[in-house]
Amino acid sequence: MARMLKIDFVSDVVCPWCVVGLGGLETALRRLAPEGITAEIAFRPFELNPDMAPEGENIVEHIGRKYGATPEQSAANREMIRARAAEAMTDDEGKPFEMRMGEDSRIWNTFDAHRLLHWAGEVGPEAQRALKTALFHAHFTDNRDLTDPGVLTAAAALAGLDEAEAAEVLASGRHGEAVRAEQALWRGRGITSVPAVVVEGKWLISGGQPAGVFEEALRKMAGGRPE
Repeated sequence: MARMLKIDFVSDVVCPWCVVGLGGLETALRRLAPEGITAEIAFRPFELNPDMAPEGENIVEHIGRKYGATPEQSAANREMIRARAAEAMTDDEGKPFEMRMGEDSRIWNTFDAHRLLHWAGEVGPEAQRALKTALFHAHFTDNRDLTDPGVLTAAAALAGLDEAEAAEVLASGRHGEAVRAEQALWRGRGITSVPAVVVEGKWLISGGQPAGVFEEALRKMAGGRPE
């Protein structure tokens, strides 16, 4: 029996495990399509660092301060996630996602990026998905400043969105209240880490899971019998 699932993908664009999780989720959905199981994915905002200073923070210093990791541990973790992301996510031509984060990379505040994603969601789910991946590439592949309006509008243009309207969204502060309300909603529902994949508003798959984990879980959810 065909089943369309509603999926809320709660995440941040500076979260490497969100790249892994999205890649795993989309691979699982491709595998499930012959069974009639499809999904509409909506990307929901979650700021990992809502109080981040405008100039951002060096990634090694940030990981050390937040998680107590040494520079060596931070480097090993980046390499592990780089391999996982390349395995999990590919583009339409089969090219693996490239993470080029190094010891000089920075972590940024992402509030404006989430405002643009909210706007893209109003355009449509495909537009929002395209912008999400463009922002992932801007941060993880190109090491661009996600607080720079020019970087954000360029990502919007790459996603096929209107660059001038994207600039107006950023300059006007549009969707700021909506993003804050959504973040409060998901935190109020108990989401404290990302990615959080919420299916049909009632089932949760946490973390950057492999495609096989998503596939098994979604098949059970589509049948109304999750464990």
